Amino acid sequence: SLEPLPVPGPNFGALGEEGELVEVEPEAKQEILENKDVVVQHVHFDGLGRTKDDIIMYEIADVFKARNLIDVDVLIDTCQGDDALPNGLDVTFEVTELRRLTGSYNTMVGNNEGSMVLGLKFPNVLGRAEKVTFQFSYGTKETSYGLSFFKPRPGNFEKNFSVNVYKVTGQFPWSSLRETDRGISAEFNFPVWKTSNTLKWEGVWRELGCLARTASFSVREESGHSLKSSLSHAMVVDSRNSTILPKRGALLKINQELAGYTGGDVSFLKEDFELQLNKQLVWDSVISASLWGGMLVPIGDRPSSDYLGGEAFWAGGVHLYTPLPFRPGHGGFGDLFRTHFFLNAGNLCNLNYGEGPRAHLQRLAECIRWSYGAGIVLRLGNIARLELNYCFPMGVQAGDRYTANCQSD
Repeated sequence: SLEPLPVPGPNFGALGEEGELVEVEPEAKQEILENKDVVVQHVHFDGLGRTKDDIIMYEIADVFKARNLIDVDVLIDTCQGDDALPNGLDVTFEVTELRRLTGSYNTMVGNNEGSMVLGLKFPNVLGRAEKVTFQFSYGTKETSYGLSFFKPRPGNFEKNFSVNVYKVTGQFPWSSLRETDRGISAEFNFPVWKTSNTLKWEGVWRELGCLARTASFSVREESGHSLKSSLSHAMVVDSRNSTILPKRGALLKINQELAGYTGGDVSFLKEDFELQLNKQLVWDSVISASLWGGMLVPIGDRPSSDYLGGEAFWAGGVHLYTPLPFRPGHGGFGDLFRTHFFLNAGNLCNLNYGEGPRAHLQRLAECIRWSYGAGIVLRLGNIARLELNYCFPMGVQAGDRYTANCQSD
C-alpha cells in the first residue's frame, strides 16, 4: 500500500505532548529597485575642502542623466525635503583631495647623458584643477629649471592652457658649442577629431658660446646673444599601443614655427615632421619604420641664426625587435628584453633657395650617412627603455668623426 507523503508544516511535537503553536513570520517583502525609474534631485560631496563644486559637477554630469539605479554607482538615499519627489534620490560622493604639495625625485639616463631631476607640484591651487609645477634638472651636459602654471578647461581636460618660465643650459661637444636659453612661453592645447594640437608663443633670450678652445670659426662667428620670438603649431596623431616598445600602431608629428613677426632679431620659417609605423610579425617579433625630416628657411637678408649643421635634414630607420634566443625567462623577467636589429640612414645640408625643390632633394641624396647594427633592449615598465647596441658606421662625409664599433643608449 502507498502511505501518504508527509505534509511539511510546523512541528507540534510527539503525540501526547502539549504542543506549542509557533507563529511563522512571512518573509520580508523585497522590492527589486534596479529597474525602477528614478530622478536624481540633489548631489552632495563629502571630503572637499578647497575644490570648487562646479568643477566636480562637470565630472559627474552622467549621474543627472541616470534614469534607474543601475546607472547610479555611488552612495544613494531617498530624497528628503519639501521638494522631494516619490522617486527622487540624494546622491553623495565620498572624495579625497590631493595634498597641497607633493614632491618627486628621480634620475634619468639616455643619449649618453645622465641627470638628476627634482620636482615640486602644487595641485589644485585655485580649486578648479589648476596646477603649479617647479622642476630642477642637473645633468652631465644640461642643467635646467622651470616654473609652469597649468589651467584645464572644466569638463574637457584635453583643452588646457599653460604658461612656462624656464632657463636651460646645454652643451654640444660635437660642435664645441654651449647654449643658454632663458625664456617664457604660453601654450594652448586642444583636440581636433583624432589629433592633438598645440598653439604656442615663445620668447627666448639665447646666448651661444664656445665650449672649447678648439671650436671652429663657424661656432665663434655664431657666439653672442640673440632674441627669438616665435609662433608655432604642433599636431600629433598617435594610435600606438605603447610609447616605449609599441607592437602596432602609427605616430605622426608635424611642427611649424614662424619667428620674427612678434619681435626679436631673428626671422625664419621652420617645418619638421616625424612618422613611425609599427607592425607585429610572427613569433612575437615587431618591425618598426621611422622617418624624420625638416627644413629651416631664413626670412629677409639676414641668414638663419643658431645653426651649424644644416638648413634641411632627413633621417630614417628600420628596426626589428625579436624575443631573446631560446626564450629564457619566458612569461616573466625575460619578456622585458628584446633583441634589436637596425639599419639607419640620414643626411643634412644647406640649401640654395634659388635652385628649386628638385635640386634640394638631389643635394639631400648625396653622400648619405648610414649604419647598421644589433643590440639588446630592456623595457623599464611604461616609462623608459635602455639600449645596448653594437654599431657599424658605413657611409660618412668629410669632417665626420666616427668610431668603427660604438655603443649607445
